[in-house]
Amino acid sequence: MTDILNHGALNLAMAIGYQNRIFDVMEELDRPATVTEIAGAAGLDGRYLKEWLGIMAMGKIIDLSVTATGENAYFLPPAHAAFLTRSAGSNNLGVYTQEIPLLTACAMEAVNNGFTTGDGISFSQYPRFQEFMGQLADAKHRQILIQHFLPSVDNGKLVQRLKKGIRVCDLGCGQGLALNLMAEAFPESTFVGIDNHEEAVRTAQKEARRKGLANVDYLVRDAAKINGEKAFYARFDYVCAFDAIHDQSHPLDALKGIRWMLAHSGLFSMVDIKAGSDHKDNLDHPMGPFLYTVSLMHCMPIGLNGNGAGLGMMWGRELALNMLSQAGFEQVEVLEMEHDGFNLHYLCRVP
Repeated sequence: MTDILNHGALNLAMAIGYQNRIFDVMEELDRPATVTEIAGAAGLDGRYLKEWLGIMAMGKIIDLSVTATGENAYFLPPAHAAFLTRSAGSNNLGVYTQEIPLLTACAMEAVNNGFTTGDGISFSQYPRFQEFMGQLADAKHRQILIQHFLPSVDNGKLVQRLKKGIRVCDLGCGQGLALNLMAEAFPESTFVGIDNHEEAVRTAQKEARRKGLANVDYLVRDAAKINGEKAFYARFDYVCAFDAIHDQSHPLDALKGIRWMLAHSGLFSMVDIKAGSDHKDNLDHPMGPFLYTVSLMHCMPIGLNGNGAGLGMMWGRELALNMLSQAGFEQVEVLEMEHDGFNLHYLCRVP
């Protein structure tokens, strides 16, 4: 219990440090520095900083020494900075310290009430968290989508088709970063983003116009209501859904809609959490408690809206494969991704 309480406190304090870029400043200093020196470099209040440095020293996140004049000096070891700062790139775990504090601020009371009522929680309850997750997804897409992910799909054949010109849909496109990147990289192809969040779609459209992208369009639609619509039948050669299906209120209907939208020889990339579907399958998951908590505080209650399934983030491989089969996907490959240890790539082929 002592460890749990200490680690929970450290997560909160590290989130504050990350948001205020203190780790980044200490990495740039690259030497033991006093409170006054760090405060000056970071442009922060010294008294608040001193208290925060105390937490980090107690938690062994930073090293504490004493200068020749008797002042405390604080140093962020490079081995720690490698996982805490923005310069760490894909190894940056410091950014994730913000998730639990943000979710607590957004939804603690609503989740507590949900234990009694069983009600879902509206998407609008999470504005700051949605903004944060959007920034995370955008950063990941900028690093890997064009250079690593798309070239890995179908052994590079997808990229060749994109260069020649195919029809692509991003389901749950959010603010359109991924789709705009694809539209910019492959001008011969056409792209459509679908999302039921009107404000996000407006942002995506605005950015596409700013970039002068004539080959991309965005629609405000509920993915669960597309199946059976003539206008969408066999409309796309490639559909992708990045961490989007487990948040759907009616995920099976959404998957059926994707199957309906795909043309012959079409491909569907579902990128979703790497986990098992049963608790016992995840007992050894290195981030199991963290991921289940994020699911409890966000993914599951979002998915309960509208009498939804409430899948949660940790719906897992077995259930994912079962639902893909029910949706009509007969050819499914489950692929590990070198650039993303959190997720699996479910690559589905239409004959």
